[in-house]
Amino acid sequence: MTEHQIHRPVDDDALAALQSFAASTEVELGHPVLGDGVWRDLSTPTSDSAIITAIDRGALVGAMHLGAPDDAGVVTGSLVVAPSTRRTAVESDLVGAALGDLGHRHLTRLEYWVFGDAADPGAPSGPPIRALHQMRVRLPLHGADSEPAWPEGTRMRDFEAGADDEAWLAVNNRAFATDPDQGGWALAMLHDRIAEPWFEPGGFLLAEDTEGVAGFCWTKVHPPAPPFDPEALGEIYVIGVDPSRQGTGLGRALVTAGLAWLSAQGITIGMLFVDAANAPAVGLYEALGFVTVRTDRMFACPVTERSP
Repeated sequence: MTEHQIHRPVDDDALAALQSFAASTEVELGHPVLGDGVWRDLSTPTSDSAIITAIDRGALVGAMHLGAPDDAGVVTGSLVVAPSTRRTAVESDLVGAALGDLGHRHLTRLEYWVFGDAADPGAPSGPPIRALHQMRVRLPLHGADSEPAWPEGTRMRDFEAGADDEAWLAVNNRAFATDPDQGGWALAMLHDRIAEPWFEPGGFLLAEDTEGVAGFCWTKVHPPAPPFDPEALGEIYVIGVDPSRQGTGLGRALVTAGLAWLSAQGITIGMLFVDAANAPAVGLYEALGFVTVRTDRMFACPVTERSP
């Protein structure tokens, strides 16, 4: 029988167990199983952070991370189980344990990610509410897309930390006004990313015209991660176009410029994440040669309030 334990506050033993379990599961599946946001939260866990573990005959077979609730009482989490236990009660039992915990804490809703095409937690979650494609392309690009075609009057330059913070933030939040992940950024969030060891100013490209910042392409280089990624990956980390410049071809030019910068660093594989429901963006990336290699899905469950 599977046993569950909720680790809140997150202790060193629970964190080490999750790190080891995630690493071994990644080797089996051939891709990461938890996102950067999980590890950022667990590097300095808050009083709301939690790890729920599923133990079967002394072995860890599944785990779930829970973050802090938002103002509406919605908690975002991530779920990972051993490949041998997929489509078994382990997944739904972990979700049930999380819902019970959130119910006792008078929260309203659980939303959680499962990485990979095999994601199928089953009841009580129902169908996914979101899906993100990870797409990749070989670099360098060739032919007409090897050089960006900028709209007239547009020039590209590097982001300057400090000087460009407010202008970038305004464009980002307009471009992603309805996006649950990238919208609503504050300066502190930008500064946190700039402080990350992977940040490279030369890979943060701004497109400027006579009215100011029109769009941007922010790249990120991932070091080799054998065995599933023996080569470094060059990610289009965030790309955005001010709504007033959409439809001008600026988005395509920014993607091309970002990929060209990555290629100039010796990167031979470009990568990005795109919402599966964003058909225009998916179509653009496919036209540039990108193919989908993985799909991550978000599921959601309402929380039933429970007595302590």
